[in-house]
Amino acid sequence: MKDTQPIYRDASRSVAERVQDLMSCMTLTEKIAQLGSCWVYELQDQQGFSKDQASALISQGIGQITRVGGGSTLAPLDSAKMANTIQAHLIHHTRLGIPAIVHEECCSGYMALGATCFPQIVGLASTWMPELAEQMTTVIRTQMRAVGAHQGLAPVLDVARDPRWGRVEETFGEDPLFASQMGVAYVRGLQGANLRDGVMATGKHFLGHGISEAGMNCTPVHLGPRELRDVILMPFQAVVQQAQLASMMNAYSELDGVVVASSRAIMTDLLRDELGFDGLVVSDYRAISMLYDYHRVAGDEAHAAYLALNAGIDVELPTTKCYGSPLMQAVQSGLVSESLIDTAVERILRKKFELGLFENPYVDVDRVLSVYVTPAQRQLARQIAQQSIVLLKNDNQVLPLSKTVKSIAVIGPNANEARHLFGDYSHPAHIETLLEKQPELATLLKC
Repeated sequence: MKDTQPIYRDASRSVAERVQDLMSCMTLTEKIAQLGSCWVYELQDQQGFSKDQASALISQGIGQITRVGGGSTLAPLDSAKMANTIQAHLIHHTRLGIPAIVHEECCSGYMALGATCFPQIVGLASTWMPELAEQMTTVIRTQMRAVGAHQGLAPVLDVARDPRWGRVEETFGEDPLFASQMGVAYVRGLQGANLRDGVMATGKHFLGHGISEAGMNCTPVHLGPRELRDVILMPFQAVVQQAQLASMMNAYSELDGVVVASSRAIMTDLLRDELGFDGLVVSDYRAISMLYDYHRVAGDEAHAAYLALNAGIDVELPTTKCYGSPLMQAVQSGLVSESLIDTAVERILRKKFELGLFENPYVDVDRVLSVYVTPAQRQLARQIAQQSIVLLKNDNQVLPLSKTVKSIAVIGPNANEARHLFGDYSHPAHIETLLEKQPELATLLKC
């Protein structure tokens, strides 16, 4: 008798057929596993990848792996090898062999050791050149796919209207139309012409996150419906309808008294039904747990899982807390229907098939170094930096500088520390600063 492979393994079949076939093979436990994630370090010990830890954490599969490169100090080649090892474990040591999506941060460059650091996004916006945004994210896509990463948690599409907000630097600024144009270019470069060679862009933070009370990162947002739609929504609508955005991330905040991560009106009715978004929705880090331990709108983790899943959040990041055993308990108690889980799992599997993970789960490690920090990439980073410079006039001696001044003293902790000039989502700023004791004394540089 001739062996036949299951439909979901047959690349000649449509994505819809493959998704439905795979869904029909899955147990409830395996489905729930696809809604979760885990940090790369949860699968490691001091010797590297740990089969024992992997067997304990991902024996039923996993939806996403969090930041193989960006959550570690692995160089690009080692990061690619680690991604391959994790995928091999999933393929050969789980019943159905479903690969994982590896996600990374990439606001102003792939946030990993050895990747090209570009100017921060507000600097990119200052170029007024969307074509540079697309060129930049084309480089990011090339570097990420080379090491086995498939999803980038960018761009930030929040419209910056409050300078007190500490994440203004990650945005394209205060103009919604311009943020839309830059966002569309960013997404097109990152995703490419086809997701099989592209990186899923993730618009964030849906919705209203950038104008939270007092400029704090998780405080309430107070918006009228007209400003919400005419200003705040515009960049998100543009990337969904003009650039086919593949993924969206929720805002941490509450919007007019309703926590966004629990709001079906925002995450489904507005995002999917009105804007026409048909991609994957991932939680901001710990946003689902925060329904229980920060916002206090959920009584426990099972209730938080129900609220988020019902709202329309498909994947819990960065690691599984609520979308694991608490979600299973919610199903068993009747709080969550299995059909609600099926809807989210179908979206996840669809993206895995569109990314080509079942045909090409591994990367060619021999190719990795050829796409890292090339002269052309360095030149592009320099070009963006040069074009971002804004020339201001010193009318009426706003700065008390005479034309005879030959040198200026730059004083403070940033005076002679290049690392402090990197964007907040760059490896030197985000990871290396956690590993080294920073100088506490102010410095002075004479220029």
